[in-house]
Amino acid sequence: MKPLDDQQQAARDWFESLRDRICAEFEAIEREAGSDAAFDYLPWEREDPSGEPGGGGVRGLMKGRVFEKVGVNVSTVGGRFSEEFARSIPGAEEDPSFFATGISLVAHMANPRVPAVHMNTRFLATTRRWFGGGADLNPAIPNAEDTEDFHARLRAACAAHDPTFYPRFAKWAEDYFWLPHRNRARGVGGIFYDRLEGHFDAHFAFTRDVGEAFLDIFPQIVRRRMAEPYSDADMEALLEFRGRYVEFNLLYDRGTLFGLKTGGNIDAILMSLPPLAKWS
Repeated sequence: MKPLDDQQQAARDWFESLRDRICAEFEAIEREAGSDAAFDYLPWEREDPSGEPGGGGVRGLMKGRVFEKVGVNVSTVGGRFSEEFARSIPGAEEDPSFFATGISLVAHMANPRVPAVHMNTRFLATTRRWFGGGADLNPAIPNAEDTEDFHARLRAACAAHDPTFYPRFAKWAEDYFWLPHRNRARGVGGIFYDRLEGHFDAHFAFTRDVGEAFLDIFPQIVRRRMAEPYSDADMEALLEFRGRYVEFNLLYDRGTLFGLKTGGNIDAILMSLPPLAKWS
């Protein structure tokens, strides 16, 4: 992979630092629950189809008392898209060279009263450069307080940058995290954005604030719910919900497709899948 320029290095450094702080916070929650669970980190390297080094990443995985399974991945990859895939990527139609760095997180919780969550932010460069990402809450048993607090925190992060961001990106999440074959949403939404380009500093600042918003609000929700009692019926609801989550990630998720199309680490790509799920 080619040496990184200043923008690429800055984005990579931020995603890695955010990973470190998120993992430390999640481990602290486990300790509060009387668990000594900790993240296991597995570095991986990618070889570009051209035969040149293609970068790589680190898969972080923890299985604990509160977090039944949580993965926090960072990756920095580069090389050349396949001719077919390049046609779907802005700026890669004529020159398929690319660079991508980002963080991707999915948490599946042991208590059905604690919502699962997804967060991803990324920076991509072809002949064009842009940021994308977002965060969305995925409760098996929705709670209005949690939903409102999650959206309020993301709304505040958006409002600090552009008053149009939250309504645009919340609607984008509503449309994106939709299972058309089930005619239902995957969760209770959040924000989703992509292809913010042309103003690196401003869009990088916004992407950092999305990460900070997630790190602020999700641990609050976990601590609020992690000790709540739950029933066998609640657990059945969780397992059924996870089945829908699997369907979305394997059929529609862009990140899954991007990872598979660019030769990423299979275990890191599929870490988003829950440890247990059920189809009636």
